[in-house]
Amino acid sequence: MSATHDHGHSHGHSHSHGHHHHDHAPKLDHLNTAFIVGIILNSAFVVLEVVAGLWSHSLSLLTDAGHNLSDVAGLALALLAFKLTKVSSNSEYTYGYKRSTIIVSFFNALVLFIAVGFIGYEAVMRFIHPEVIAGGTMAWVAFAGIGINAVTAWLFVKDKDKDLNVKGAYLHMAVDAIVSFGVVVSGLIIYFTHIYWIDSAVSLIVAIVILKGTWSLLSDSLRLEMDGVPKEMDLDKIKQELMKCKGVVDVHHIHVWALSTTENALTAHLVIDQNAVTSFDNIKHDLRHRLEHLSISHSTFEPEFADEKCVHVDC
Repeated sequence: MSATHDHGHSHGHSHSHGHHHHDHAPKLDHLNTAFIVGIILNSAFVVLEVVAGLWSHSLSLLTDAGHNLSDVAGLALALLAFKLTKVSSNSEYTYGYKRSTIIVSFFNALVLFIAVGFIGYEAVMRFIHPEVIAGGTMAWVAFAGIGINAVTAWLFVKDKDKDLNVKGAYLHMAVDAIVSFGVVVSGLIIYFTHIYWIDSAVSLIVAIVILKGTWSLLSDSLRLEMDGVPKEMDLDKIKQELMKCKGVVDVHHIHVWALSTTENALTAHLVIDQNAVTSFDNIKHDLRHRLEHLSISHSTFEPEFADEKCVHVDC
């Protein structure tokens, strides 16, 4: 259609920061403290693992230290991303820096995959050239790691399903706690049996566990990075909800994507009944309210008359 396609400042655009606004995006300001505590605890543990790993010649401790260091970097980047989401939009970045949270989650996943490759390589080298390892020291340090990682994971458990970066932090810490338990077991086996290849075997198990736990983070963040429909969104359900609005005859050309790891946006063509055109402002507010309850905080609509045909080929 022509005249009724409105992208100006009249009734064609509907953004959720106006009248009748209900903000359903998760409020995660309290996580600043969780990230800071997690960074401090894990930084101290990385130092402990490196010192103990070098002294005991334990590859498990050194590789776990490298993994924990990547976790520290990930926590720091996630905290920075959350800070950037508070920066106001401007003429160059009209949505502000919200997307930084998606970039960080994707980067963290890539870093973990690189860490897996390094761990696997070193483990194979140790199988070929085994070294004497102080199993007792290895077990005690790893035991401390269980506590630190478990506490850090607990800081994020309540909000892990509200944001991809928080989910990533939780998964990293939970996996690390399991890994540390494995290192404790291998340390005890080495202490009592002197079977040193166990250290390399545990390192390979660590790599597999990390790989499995990181795959969903990588795929989810890549999906958002490519402007794919967020995993929790159902386009059919969204369309059905919009169709419940009085005066809306049909909805098509729907696009949904993530602005950040907590905020989503939508654009859609609305086919409006001829008799309801004059009340489009009411329709707009009703639709926006429905979308906010579906975790879509920014919405833009293009109205069409029911007796006109959309000029867009892919409608």
